[in-house]
Amino acid sequence: MNFTPRQLQILRLIHAYQQRHRYSPTYSELAAQLGVSTITVFEHLEALERKGAIRRRRHEARSVEITEQGFLREQAAKRAIPIQGVLEEGQPLGQSGRKEEAPLGQLVPVSGRTFLLRVKGNHLSSMHILDGDYLVTEERTRAVAGEQIVAELADGTVTVGIAESGKVILPASSAEEPVRADYIKLIGQIRGLLRRNHAKTQLAGGMAS
Repeated sequence: MNFTPRQLQILRLIHAYQQRHRYSPTYSELAAQLGVSTITVFEHLEALERKGAIRRRRHEARSVEITEQGFLREQAAKRAIPIQGVLEEGQPLGQSGRKEEAPLGQLVPVSGRTFLLRVKGNHLSSMHILDGDYLVTEERTRAVAGEQIVAELADGTVTVGIAESGKVILPASSAEEPVRADYIKLIGQIRGLLRRNHAKTQLAGGMAS
């Protein structure tokens, strides 16, 4: 969605304020940060609401809610997690010697076309994808050979495999030969994996083939 520079600035201010305080700023607080009148802020918020970027509850001072999913995904991708050390086999926890952070957008690539697929069952265990995992998937219309993809087959089932010249190589056990099948729809390319252990989310940036 297209926003004016001022509208984008207001969205960023609201989002940053909500991250710090866990509630929305008032119109007067936004006006003070922008150096404009509350009436001007009100007009910008009305325009954002018409675009479907925010939602407001009437007669409530801190009711602005950002609903533009593309904007929210972009902001989430900019967040960073501190790197506490380095794990190396047979060695104590190493220190990098300087403060480091890993942006979430580098660990799990996020764009306006990114979505999650939750895995049910262990039918993809040969690809190291387990029950309860989330596949970070990017919507695509074409695939490059060797990419891990999610595709719909002719019988309507959806599977994960490796792209190869308009076909998908399906996962197989060690006792079987890989199966190549035509697919009728490419749902997307797998960009990463989220694994939840003991109610804590861990990130796996790469996928085993």
